[in-house]
Amino acid sequence: MKQLLISFLAFLIVVNARSQNKNISSVIKQADGFVILKDAKIQPDPKKTYKAIYDATKNSKDSSQILPALNMAGSELNALGVCGIPLNHAKFVIVFHGAAINGILDNDHYIKKYGIDNPNLDVLHELKKVGVLLFVCGQNLVAENIKPNTISKDVTIASDALIVLMTYQNEGYALMSF
Repeated sequence: MKQLLISFLAFLIVVNARSQNKNISSVIKQADGFVILKDAKIQPDPKKTYKAIYDATKNSKDSSQILPALNMAGSELNALGVCGIPLNHAKFVIVFHGAAINGILDNDHYIKKYGIDNPNLDVLHELKKVGVLLFVCGQNLVAENIKPNTISKDVTIASDALIVLMTYQNEGYALMSF
């Protein structure tokens, strides 16, 4: 009963925000929200499946902010969620390499590097919970002498970021670079 009441209240909040044209973050709270623009062309379509591979190479400019790729993947999930698109219609993959690897360090190693808790860890966990596949480039880890056990447990080590990118693009995933 309590869960039903909570779900109903969340529904009312979304409906109210929609009617007021507000920026809503319904799926990944830490990511940018979505504003429904009723007259805009090319609206999210519940009949479509959205397949995207996010090429995460950039670190945040501010270590207290989430990685750009996490924000963008999260904001697109928020767009789909706010528009009533089932999340199983989102087939998202994120592959981390380059400077973005710093954002997926476990909390202890992030604190050593930046002096603050890692703001990306909760987002990584939430993304994984909704079905986003998370990979890190094994070649990059070796080249930078980064120990695999210093990376978030929510991220899987792949042989190579470029292999992941080519594999998913060959399967029809749209490339998003951040």
